[in-house]
Amino acid sequence: MVYQDYEPGLAILVQGKKDMVLGKEMYAYEAGQCLVVSVDLPLGRCIVEATPNRPYLGLKLTLDPMQLCEMVTQMNLSSAKKENSVRGLFVSNADATLLDCALRLTKLLDTPQDIPMLAPMIVRELYYRLLMGEQSEAVRQIATSGSSMQRIALAIKQIKSKFTQPMRVEDLAKQVRMSTSSFHQHFKQVTSMSPLQYQKQLRLSEARRLMLTEGCDATSAAYQVGYESPSQFSREYSRLFGAPPMRDIKRLQSA
Repeated sequence: MVYQDYEPGLAILVQGKKDMVLGKEMYAYEAGQCLVVSVDLPLGRCIVEATPNRPYLGLKLTLDPMQLCEMVTQMNLSSAKKENSVRGLFVSNADATLLDCALRLTKLLDTPQDIPMLAPMIVRELYYRLLMGEQSEAVRQIATSGSSMQRIALAIKQIKSKFTQPMRVEDLAKQVRMSTSSFHQHFKQVTSMSPLQYQKQLRLSEARRLMLTEGCDATSAAYQVGYESPSQFSREYSRLFGAPPMRDIKRLQSA
């Protein structure tokens, strides 16, 4: 399982299968389905079906909250309920109109001279299909000023910018103008984990990267990402990745 930080975006799977992990939740993602991530999330991913003859194929597109906000206004859509939050990741079947948009966008690679003129129009149509589709509530919340999801998204950016430093959840809640209890509730609804668990996963994923790509030992990586106790780091690393740090790194290097 590879862990990666995902930004708000749309992915459509054309061929193959992939498992996505958010906290303790597993999402199976198959051909003909779309995945939408509405806030920055640390996700585990594993391709579970792909062969040389039928490789894993898909389309990934970053979502622009400003353009979504503009379209929500132009379409006179009812505002997303600010008091409710929905999960920041969902998988659903991609309908024929969404797949058609994705196909036309991909075909522009054959005529790159057409991309500057046609791609923005097709992307806009993709946004329209998402705003009118099965999971429109989650997409609208990205574009709704003051929504709980927007506030959680802001808090996530704060956590990511200082994830190696000590964090007080009470201070984070104040920054996004929420009570501590409400902040905890909405944060977990959106991300499936608590703010401290989110920070921990960022730290552990970065430590894994440091050991794998920069040759750091476990103790050095632990201190660099904000841990004060190497033994605590090793326990929490094993819990997330299924093996102690150096054994996990050797396994990845030999894969």
